[in-house]
Amino acid sequence: MMVELSNQPTHHPSEARLLDYVAGSMAEPMALLVATHLALCPRCRREANELEQLGGALLEELEPAQFVEDGLARVFARLERQDEEADDLAPPLGAAGEPDLPEPLRSCIGGPLASLSWRRLGPLGQASLLPDYPGMSTRLLSIRASTAMPSHTHDGSELTLVLRGAFHDKTGHYLRGDVAEADSAVDHRPVVDEGADCLCLAVTDAPLKLTGRLGRLVNPFVRL
Repeated sequence: MMVELSNQPTHHPSEARLLDYVAGSMAEPMALLVATHLALCPRCRREANELEQLGGALLEELEPAQFVEDGLARVFARLERQDEEADDLAPPLGAAGEPDLPEPLRSCIGGPLASLSWRRLGPLGQASLLPDYPGMSTRLLSIRASTAMPSHTHDGSELTLVLRGAFHDKTGHYLRGDVAEADSAVDHRPVVDEGADCLCLAVTDAPLKLTGRLGRLVNPFVRL
């Protein structure tokens, strides 16, 4: 049965990332985050389903040497006749004990959040997932309400999916199910909303770089 959310996400993975996910060419940590977002986002489920249908239809229409002349037109005509099935294919949303953690994240954790090895630094708690995947960091972040994180930028890319609570920075306001994308062009200072702690899934492919005068002083001694 499809579970509808009262507030649907408004910040989504880029179209390029969604295409990589559907094509199966995305690294496992990023794929975990995108798949978890899909469980919370009807819009992206529909888009992913359409991309899968398009890919399948293109393969069926493909001649051994080339497309037939009207192949693409017939592909889109066929897609227009198909009912939208993405919502019915959505992953289940949680289980007893952690009802707001969707699959596949819940299976990746393998138990209650308290069973993870949490490391706390002041108002920030973090627990590592997929530690054996080279070159990428996959973490659950638990941040207390009203906390302002240090200003930072990125040597690579960072995707952050909100699971509980909310935060905001100069790029927008991120609620449950929203995905924030950042790279070396983004220098930001996330601030958790008042009233509730924020739980996020964050995936990075390079260390964060603290900015500002204090950040530049402590960067050699801190690895986030």
